[in-house]
Amino acid sequence: MDSYAKHMFSDAAKAEQDKAGTLAKYSHVYETRLTGGLGDDEKAFIETRTSFYIASIVESGYPYIQHRGGPAGFLRVLDTDTIGFADYRGNKQFITQGNLATNNKVSLILMDYPRRARLKLIGEATMVGADAQPELATTLSQEGQGPVERLMTISLTAMDWNCPQYILPRYTEDEIGEMLAPRMAEINGQIDVLAGRLKELGEDPASLLQASGEGQE
Repeated sequence: MDSYAKHMFSDAAKAEQDKAGTLAKYSHVYETRLTGGLGDDEKAFIETRTSFYIASIVESGYPYIQHRGGPAGFLRVLDTDTIGFADYRGNKQFITQGNLATNNKVSLILMDYPRRARLKLIGEATMVGADAQPELATTLSQEGQGPVERLMTISLTAMDWNCPQYILPRYTEDEIGEMLAPRMAEINGQIDVLAGRLKELGEDPASLLQASGEGQE
């Protein structure tokens, strides 16, 4: 895998870095940065995402950015330099698929908002019908997502981790539930203790709760 800077730092970008005094620093930092292929950290990060953004190039020259989402694990690491995912029925605009016919270079951004982490990937993408590679279709498909129509694999050219600055933490419903679970278990335990004491006093906790609710109407 190449250095991310080799492909993304154009002469114009390096000229701006030179004016800002950062060219020498970035030349040193990116010389051998993350050139060994996907490691355990990257694999775990990729395969626990529930969405990512992928950019391809339209013949007009404009970039087209598409959001892809699915259950955790829908984006798979196939080897240290290749990732892939199953493509299901969509709106049939075929913009990304059409772009790949003239320029197969793509760029991806994967986000982890709670940890404020961002992984950038660039590579060359291939999309084929699911029936062309049935074994790969089985590997990439997920139960409950419907029939797989196409398969996209991306041979990675380079990657880079971004700094967390300006990434605002966001949480899914499941993540919030996981964070609150210990406190909710503690509260439920306290409720059980109080309910037991009420019963010892000859009171019915359910009746008291119902009466309290009626009094608030």
